[in-house]
Amino acid sequence: MTALPEPARIAAILSFLDEANRLKDTLRSGRTPKGRQESTAEHSWRLCLLAILLADTLEGIDLLRLIKLCIVHDLGEALSGDVPATDQQAGDNRAARERADLDTLCAPLPGDLKSEMIALWDEYAEALTPEAVMAKGLDKIETMLTHSTGSNPAGFDYGFNLGYGVEATSRHPLLASIREQIDARTRRLASSQG
Repeated sequence: MTALPEPARIAAILSFLDEANRLKDTLRSGRTPKGRQESTAEHSWRLCLLAILLADTLEGIDLLRLIKLCIVHDLGEALSGDVPATDQQAGDNRAARERADLDTLCAPLPGDLKSEMIALWDEYAEALTPEAVMAKGLDKIETMLTHSTGSNPAGFDYGFNLGYGVEATSRHPLLASIREQIDARTRRLASSQG
């Protein structure tokens, strides 16, 4: 039997989880099927669910590592919030802010766990490993899915999806295949908008 962690380690983990819980209140621009703004935590949950559902087609990908990347990729948003995909711009320093917020959020963790969280975030941001490529592409796909299934406000720009995350979703044949179907759905929604 594995020894129980020291009480101080448990307390540190609980302190981190108390702060990470703020992700449930961090709203995104995406809408649920009933029209409520989704939280970043909900986005991360469905992103992980998507990864699990595709597991049997992810040859050469470590599923546990992929899920860890999916869970950690937006943790920094618990402190400064989400920047809607439609408002993101190159050079906006968003990634640096999220990374700094993640450092702050992870401060209570024991050193080994803090290092792991930061390393996972960095791996996702760099998108060099097969798991990070998949996580980044699936992240864009989950956002596009939300845009195509949510009860969006009048005048929602469905055409935005067609150019969103193209680079990330073109780096693996599975991502490109999923994107084709979402793009077709998006085109139907845009044309029905009139």
